[in-house]
Amino acid sequence: MRRVIGFALFFTGIGMIIGLFIESVFWSVCIILGLLIIGYNLFMSCPGKRH
Repeated sequence: MRRVIGFALFFTGIGMIIGLFIESVFWSVCIILGLLIIGYNLFMSCPGKRH
């Protein structure tokens, strides 16, 4: 569990650094929404089940 939390915190920090370089709010929101959707799909996917 500590590795998962560390992984999440590390990439949260990386995302904040990348956010410093993106000047447009529109692109920031698009990237955030896209990554949230991808992360949700990866987190909620069940390897044994097909819908």
